[in-house]
Parts: sequence; structure tokens; C-alpha cells
Amino acid sequence: MISEVQFQQEIDMIIANAIREDVGDGDHSSLACIPASARGKAKLLVKDKGIIAGIDFAKQVFGYVDRNMRFETLVEDGSAVKYGDVAFFVSGSSQSILKAERLVLNAMQRMSAIATKTNSFVGLLKGTNTKILDTRKTTPGIRALEKWAVKIGGGENHRFALYDMIMLKDNHIDFAGGISKAILKTQKYLKETKRDLKIIVEARNLEEVEEILKTNGVYRILIDNFDYDDTRKAVAMIGDKCLTESSGGITEKTIRKYAECGVDYISSGALTHSVYNMDLSLKAV
Repeated sequence: MISEVQFQQEIDMIIANAIREDVGDGDHSSLACIPASARGKAKLLVKDKGIIAGIDFAKQVFGYVDRNMRFETLVEDGSAVKYGDVAFFVSGSSQSILKAERLVLNAMQRMSAIATKTNSFVGLLKGTNTKILDTRKTTPGIRALEKWAVKIGGGENHRFALYDMIMLKDNHIDFAGGISKAILKTQKYLKETKRDLKIIVEARNLEEVEEILKTNGVYRILIDNFDYDDTRKAVAMIGDKCLTESSGGITEKTIRKYAECGVDYISSGALTHSVYNMDLSLKAV
């Protein structure tokens, strides 16, 4: 996984690029009618219910736009919120508040939706030993925000990108000439390049699970698109040789049954690619 320093660098780049994209050579709507000396205060108003996410991100955005902004946190990331709650107050230059407004709202609305959905999945897994993982099925350019939201919602992050973990999926295996060849070539590559990366290998059936187990050094087996019976059989075959992960169209209706098959993890792209934004507003006070 990437380090905290790397993750913060991703956040910094998201903020800088988003402000560049949105502000360009100036917020002319504000510049045209609001004096540079004008001071103001605004609140983040919740108009929905769920798990709030992005409070710390919002603080960073306002600080990037104007380091003299004053930010007062009323609700912490990961808290349950309802209609009418106020998450924070921000005060300072009126122009600066307006310049940061849309980025803060866009990010927090999506992050809160992801945190809320993740939290619901976590609740469905309560009482089992299975943990929920996100995937790389994220919005291009803001992956760090979406994975941050998953953590806030109580889930865990899968690999961040292609560079921080090895994941041998069906196409890698087929292009490499089979499972064993793919694993051995990968281990040779890691040794030659002196990289310490964990290896996950996807299995499409029980025969492939058996073949994967013939080679040591696999961190986790991805049991992909298996039914419940074959998932239980795969978990029994794997035992404590490595970790297990179920994936492939798992929904709120089926996630509990897959967890009860004994897998260590369940990964779901729906955490990040199928959410409806939480309704939030930034209102002057």
C-alpha cells in the first residue's frame, strides 16, 4: 500500500488541479460584485442522512485557497448525520469562501455517499470475520478521495493503483501462458527488480485454486464469480495457506452469504462507482 506521505501528495495534487480547473484566471462572479476586503462566514448544512466524509479535506481546501481562513469543525469525519445538522463553519474572505465552495461541496457530497454505502456494507458483515474492500473502479483523478471515503465509512482499501501490489487477473494469466507461469515470472521479476510487493492471484474455478496453491508466495487468492458452494470449497482448500477474497457482482443481498462462506475479504466496485451524492449545501450565515 502507499505511504501516508504518498497519499497526502495525491490529495495535494487533487486540490491544486481542481482549483486550477474551476478558478482559471479568476472567480469573476465574485470579483465583479464582492469587495476584496469583504469578510464573511458560512456553514456546511446537511440536507440528507448518512455518514459524513470530507471534513478534513474541506479544511485543506479552504487552507489552500486562503491560509487565513478560520475553520471550526462541529462534526468529525465518519459521524452519522441527519437533515439540519451543521458540519462546520468557515470564516474569512468572502471571495475565498466562494472560490472554494464548489470543490468542497462536490468532494464532500461524493465522499459522504461512498462512506455511507461502505458503512452499510460493514453493517451487513457484522458478526463475521470478513472485511469489505474497495477496488480500482474509481473516478479518474480523484481516486485518493474515494478511497479515503471508504476508510471513513469503516471499510479497507485494496491496492491503491497498479504500482503498489501485484494482482494477476485472468488476462495476465492468459497472456503469460497459465497460472504457474504467471506466478513464477512475477516472482522472478520482483527478485530482479528488488521490489517487495504482495501477490494476489485470481481464480476462475476450483481447478485454478488448486493450481495456485502449488506455488508458494501468493499473499491472497481472489475467488472471482464463484457461487456459494464453490466459495466454501475454495476456502476449505486454501485453509491458512494464504488469505481469501471474494468478488464479482456481490450486492447487499448476497454479501452476508459470501461472508458466511468464510472468506477474509469481499471486494466491491459498487462502493465507489454506484453511489448517489449526499445533499449538502454551503450557506452564508
